[in-house]
Amino acid sequence: MKRTIALMLLAVLSAGVLSACNTVEGFGKDVQKVGEKMERGAKN
Repeated sequence: MKRTIALMLLAVLSAGVLSACNTVEGFGKDVQKVGEKMERGAKN
């Protein structure tokens, strides 16, 4: 019984970590786009 609970907890934590990576990657891309727009604005 304890093993089953431990495996379920591990699965939930793993799913959370993997989805967080996707979120952080998307956030990084958004920040990069904002930086590029700021550079273009400064050049003009």
